[in-house]
Amino acid sequence: MNVVDVNRILGPLPTEYVPGRDAAGMLAELDRLGIDAACVVHSHALFYDPDAGNAALPEAEDRLVPVPVLVPGPLGTAPTAVPHGGLVRLCPAEHRFALTGPHGLTLARELADRSTAVLLGWESASFTEIDRLAAQVPGLTIVLINTGYRSLRELADLMDAHPGIRVDTATLSGHLAVEWVARRYGAHRVLFGTGSPITDDAGPRFQLDLLDLPAADVALIAGGGARALLGLGEGG
Repeated sequence: MNVVDVNRILGPLPTEYVPGRDAAGMLAELDRLGIDAACVVHSHALFYDPDAGNAALPEAEDRLVPVPVLVPGPLGTAPTAVPHGGLVRLCPAEHRFALTGPHGLTLARELADRSTAVLLGWESASFTEIDRLAAQVPGLTIVLINTGYRSLRELADLMDAHPGIRVDTATLSGHLAVEWVARRYGAHRVLFGTGSPITDDAGPRFQLDLLDLPAADVALIAGGGARALLGLGEGG
């Protein structure tokens, strides 16, 4: 089973000394948990300057897939940060921009045109903003991360209405919650993620081994869906 963590932070944290503060420490953590690859944002991009953090992302390490943090508009990130394909992260609450304002929608449409998917934290945008973004830019793939079990009703509302929305498993920890989402919407719409080191990584990894789903569905959740999204092929 090839395991890809779509939701991981590389770099130091403001209040904690973490193993994943550099690429070597991150790779050691992935090995410890049996995770083959991770999509990583840099902590500096989340908590300080997106351009500086994006520039600090690894380039040559094929197990660490760089995920730039983008900010729309003339005061946003450099246009060269917008990739073709792959993943980016939008943080409207943290970086104080309107997700569905004119600049936000322009960026979203550009990402959709480039077949680039978006990681979007549940705490970073309101239900109304997510709903509007998905409706205004239906070609955009949105991966909602860190949703939590208390958000299942709102999550179901969004996933029923918008087939382009996916969810990660980082905090989808309610009893059989992952199984319910996978059976209702398809395992391809559920992606393994941990949110580490902000949230625990061992719990979601252990949960992955115990999912009450067919092996093919577990493989999709573990890494197949992420690899398809990233255009990485089947993997090992």
